[in-house]
Amino acid sequence: MPKTKTSSSVKKRFKVTGSGKLLRRHAMKSHNLEKKSSKRRRGFGKDYAVSEADTRAVRKMFGKRAAR
Repeated sequence: MPKTKTSSSVKKRFKVTGSGKLLRRHAMKSHNLEKKSSKRRRGFGKDYAVSEADTRAVRKMFGKRAAR
C-alpha cells in the first residue's frame, strides 16, 4: 500500500505538540493592526489549540505525523 502524504497546507498551518495536541495560529493578525488594541494584538502572537470539532479533520490531513 502506498504511503499517505501529509497535506502541504496543513504542514505550514498547524503544529503537533509532544503530547499530541494540535496548535494553530490566530486569525486576523496580518493587516489593519492600527485599529486593533495592543492587548488584542498581543493575543494574536500566541498559538491556540485547534477546536475539538476540527481536530479529526486536521489529523486526517496530517497523515501519520499527528497519530501520536
